[in-house]
Amino acid sequence: MQIIRHDRQGYPDSVAEQESLVAQVLCEEAKSTLILTEHPPLYTIGTSGRESDVLSRQVDGESIAVYPSGRGGEVTYHGPGQLICYVIADLRNDQDLHRHVHRLEEMAIRTLADFGIHAARDPRGIGVWVEGKKIAAVGVRCRKWITFHGIALNINPNLRHFSGIVPCGMSDAPVTSMRALGSNASRDEVEQSIRQHSAIFTNENSSYA
Repeated sequence: MQIIRHDRQGYPDSVAEQESLVAQVLCEEAKSTLILTEHPPLYTIGTSGRESDVLSRQVDGESIAVYPSGRGGEVTYHGPGQLICYVIADLRNDQDLHRHVHRLEEMAIRTLADFGIHAARDPRGIGVWVEGKKIAAVGVRCRKWITFHGIALNINPNLRHFSGIVPCGMSDAPVTSMRALGSNASRDEVEQSIRQHSAIFTNENSSYA
Protein backbone atom coordinates (compact mmCIF):
# COMPACT_ATOMS: atom_id res chain seq x y z
CA MET A 1 0.00 0.00 0.00
CA GLN A 2 1.26 3.44 -0.95
CA ILE A 3 1.55 5.84 1.99
CA ILE A 4 1.24 9.62 1.69
CA ARG A 5 1.94 11.83 4.71
CA HIS A 6 1.08 15.48 5.29
CA ASP A 7 1.94 17.52 8.38
CA ARG A 8 -1.35 19.38 8.00
CA GLN A 9 -3.79 19.76 5.15
CA GLY A 10 -6.85 21.91 4.46
CA TYR A 11 -10.01 19.84 4.16
CA PRO A 12 -10.90 20.85 0.56
CA ASP A 13 -7.34 20.02 -0.55
CA SER A 14 -7.60 16.66 1.19
CA VAL A 15 -10.87 15.78 -0.52
CA ALA A 16 -9.42 16.80 -3.90
CA GLU A 17 -6.40 14.57 -3.33
CA GLN A 18 -8.62 11.62 -2.47
CA GLU A 19 -10.85 12.21 -5.49
CA SER A 20 -7.79 12.24 -7.72
CA LEU A 21 -6.48 8.98 -6.26
CA VAL A 22 -9.86 7.28 -6.64
CA ALA A 23 -9.90 8.24 -10.32
CA GLN A 24 -6.35 6.94 -10.75
CA VAL A 25 -7.17 3.61 -9.08
CA LEU A 26 -10.22 3.20 -11.33
CA CYS A 27 -7.95 3.74 -14.35
CA GLU A 28 -5.32 1.33 -12.99
CA GLU A 29 -2.87 4.24 -12.67
CA ALA A 30 -2.47 4.02 -8.88
CA LYS A 31 -2.71 1.44 -6.14
CA SER A 32 -4.40 1.43 -2.77
CA THR A 33 -3.20 4.32 -0.63
CA LEU A 34 -3.12 5.29 3.03
CA ILE A 35 -3.06 9.05 3.60
CA LEU A 36 -1.92 10.21 7.03
CA THR A 37 -2.75 13.82 7.74
CA GLU A 38 -4.14 16.39 10.16
CA HIS A 39 -6.64 19.19 9.61
CA PRO A 40 -7.10 22.64 11.13
CA PRO A 41 -10.19 22.81 13.38
CA LEU A 42 -13.33 22.00 11.39
CA TYR A 43 -16.64 20.19 11.48
CA THR A 44 -17.77 17.93 8.64
CA ILE A 45 -21.35 16.90 7.94
CA GLY A 46 -21.78 13.40 6.52
CA THR A 47 -24.58 12.17 4.29
CA SER A 48 -26.72 11.29 7.33
CA GLY A 49 -25.87 14.48 9.21
CA ARG A 50 -27.98 17.55 9.91
CA GLU A 51 -26.93 21.18 10.00
CA SER A 52 -28.74 21.44 13.33
CA ASP A 53 -26.16 19.09 14.86
CA VAL A 54 -23.62 21.91 14.55
CA LEU A 55 -24.38 23.75 17.78
CA SER A 56 -21.73 26.47 17.55
CA ARG A 57 -19.01 27.59 15.17
CA GLN A 58 -17.17 29.52 17.89
CA VAL A 59 -15.73 27.19 20.53
CA ASP A 60 -13.02 27.80 23.13
CA GLY A 61 -12.00 31.04 21.46
CA GLU A 62 -11.63 29.56 17.97
CA SER A 63 -13.71 29.89 14.83
CA ILE A 64 -14.41 26.45 13.40
CA ALA A 65 -15.22 25.97 9.71
CA VAL A 66 -18.04 23.68 8.59
CA TYR A 67 -17.91 21.54 5.45
CA PRO A 68 -20.45 19.20 3.87
CA SER A 69 -18.86 15.82 3.24
CA GLY A 70 -19.75 13.02 0.88
CA ARG A 71 -18.73 10.40 3.44
CA GLY A 72 -21.22 8.33 5.36
CA GLY A 73 -22.12 9.19 8.93
CA GLU A 74 -23.20 12.37 10.63
CA VAL A 75 -21.33 15.36 12.09
CA THR A 76 -17.79 15.00 13.38
CA TYR A 77 -14.84 17.15 14.38
CA HIS A 78 -11.32 17.22 12.98
CA GLY A 79 -8.44 19.23 14.35
CA PRO A 80 -4.83 19.36 15.49
CA GLY A 81 -3.84 16.43 17.66
CA GLN A 82 -6.05 14.06 15.72
CA LEU A 83 -4.52 11.61 13.25
CA ILE A 84 -6.61 11.32 10.09
CA CYS A 85 -6.19 8.05 8.20
CA TYR A 86 -7.80 8.16 4.77
CA VAL A 87 -7.79 4.81 3.00
CA ILE A 88 -8.27 4.60 -0.75
CA ALA A 89 -8.90 0.88 -1.20
CA ASP A 90 -9.91 -1.15 -4.23
CA LEU A 91 -12.82 -3.40 -3.27
CA ARG A 92 -13.77 -4.48 -6.77
CA ASN A 93 -12.67 -8.04 -5.97
CA ASP A 94 -14.07 -7.95 -2.43
CA GLN A 95 -17.32 -6.01 -2.55
CA ASP A 96 -18.01 -5.87 1.17
CA LEU A 97 -18.13 -2.36 2.62
CA HIS A 98 -18.96 -3.64 6.09
CA ARG A 99 -15.73 -5.64 6.10
CA HIS A 100 -13.83 -2.53 5.04
CA VAL A 101 -15.27 -0.54 7.96
CA HIS A 102 -14.45 -3.45 10.28
CA ARG A 103 -10.84 -3.31 9.07
CA LEU A 104 -10.62 0.44 9.67
CA GLU A 105 -11.83 -0.10 13.22
CA GLU A 106 -9.48 -3.03 13.71
CA MET A 107 -6.49 -1.01 12.53
CA ALA A 108 -7.23 1.58 15.23
CA ILE A 109 -7.98 -1.04 17.91
CA ARG A 110 -4.68 -2.80 17.27
CA THR A 111 -2.81 0.51 17.23
CA LEU A 112 -4.28 1.58 20.56
CA ALA A 113 -3.36 -1.80 22.05
CA ASP A 114 0.27 -1.06 21.20
CA PHE A 115 0.03 1.84 23.66
CA GLY A 116 -1.70 -0.10 26.41
CA ILE A 117 -5.22 1.14 25.62
CA HIS A 118 -7.96 -1.49 25.45
CA ALA A 119 -10.39 -0.28 22.79
CA ALA A 120 -13.33 -2.05 21.20
CA ARG A 121 -16.42 -1.67 19.05
CA ASP A 122 -19.68 -0.62 20.67
CA PRO A 123 -23.22 -1.58 19.64
CA ARG A 124 -24.24 2.09 19.84
CA GLY A 125 -22.44 2.96 16.65
CA ILE A 126 -19.59 2.61 14.19
CA GLY A 127 -16.17 3.66 15.46
CA VAL A 128 -13.76 2.71 18.21
CA TRP A 129 -14.62 3.13 21.89
CA VAL A 130 -12.92 3.00 25.27
CA GLU A 131 -15.15 2.48 28.30
CA GLY A 132 -18.17 4.08 26.65
CA LYS A 133 -16.29 7.01 25.11
CA LYS A 134 -15.47 7.30 21.43
CA ILE A 135 -11.78 7.63 20.61
CA ALA A 136 -11.96 7.17 16.83
CA ALA A 137 -14.69 8.06 14.35
CA VAL A 138 -15.22 6.29 11.03
CA GLY A 139 -16.84 7.62 7.87
CA VAL A 140 -16.38 6.24 4.37
CA ARG A 141 -17.54 6.74 0.84
CA CYS A 142 -17.42 4.21 -1.96
CA ARG A 143 -17.39 4.94 -5.70
CA LYS A 144 -17.51 2.00 -8.09
CA TRP A 145 -16.10 -0.08 -5.22
CA ILE A 146 -13.15 2.24 -4.59
CA THR A 147 -13.32 3.58 -1.05
CA PHE A 148 -12.12 6.87 0.37
CA HIS A 149 -12.37 8.90 3.59
CA GLY A 150 -11.60 6.71 6.63
CA ILE A 151 -10.92 7.00 10.34
CA ALA A 152 -9.92 9.81 12.73
CA LEU A 153 -8.01 8.78 15.85
CA ASN A 154 -7.86 11.17 18.80
CA ILE A 155 -4.26 11.38 20.01
CA ASN A 156 -4.41 14.74 21.80
CA PRO A 157 -7.00 17.06 20.20
CA ASN A 158 -8.77 19.87 22.02
CA LEU A 159 -11.71 17.83 23.32
CA ARG A 160 -13.62 21.02 24.11
CA HIS A 161 -14.08 21.52 20.37
CA PHE A 162 -16.41 18.51 20.33
CA SER A 163 -18.87 20.53 22.43
CA GLY A 164 -19.79 22.54 19.32
CA ILE A 165 -21.52 19.55 17.73
CA VAL A 166 -23.65 16.53 18.49
CA PRO A 167 -20.86 14.02 17.70
CA CYS A 168 -22.03 11.38 15.23
CA GLY A 169 -25.61 12.30 16.09
CA MET A 170 -25.34 11.01 19.68
CA SER A 171 -25.63 13.56 22.47
CA ASP A 172 -24.90 10.86 25.07
CA ALA A 173 -21.63 9.66 23.49
CA PRO A 174 -18.72 11.56 25.07
CA VAL A 175 -15.34 11.50 23.38
CA THR A 176 -11.88 10.77 24.70
CA SER A 177 -8.29 10.74 23.51
CA MET A 178 -5.09 8.83 24.05
CA ARG A 179 -3.73 11.72 26.12
CA ALA A 180 -6.87 11.82 28.29
CA LEU A 181 -6.35 8.10 28.94
CA GLY A 182 -2.80 8.70 30.15
CA SER A 183 -0.78 8.05 26.97
CA ASN A 184 1.92 10.54 25.96
CA ALA A 185 2.43 8.93 22.56
CA SER A 186 3.51 11.29 19.79
CA ARG A 187 1.94 11.42 16.36
CA ASP A 188 5.10 9.88 14.88
CA GLU A 189 4.83 6.92 17.26
CA VAL A 190 1.16 6.40 16.50
CA GLU A 191 1.80 6.66 12.76
CA GLN A 192 4.46 3.97 12.99
CA SER A 193 1.92 1.63 14.56
CA ILE A 194 -0.82 2.58 12.07
CA ARG A 195 1.54 1.85 9.18
CA GLN A 196 2.23 -1.61 10.58
CA HIS A 197 -1.43 -2.46 11.07
CA SER A 198 -2.48 -1.05 7.69
CA ALA A 199 -1.35 -4.43 6.31
CA ILE A 200 -4.95 -5.43 7.05
CA PHE A 201 -5.98 -3.82 3.74
CA THR A 202 -3.52 -5.65 1.50
CA ASN A 203 -3.04 -9.08 3.06
CA GLU A 204 -6.02 -11.18 2.01
CA ASN A 205 -4.93 -14.03 4.27
CA SER A 206 -4.39 -11.81 7.29
CA SER A 207 -5.97 -12.78 10.61
CA TYR A 208 -7.40 -9.24 10.64
CA ALA A 209 -9.93 -10.17 7.93
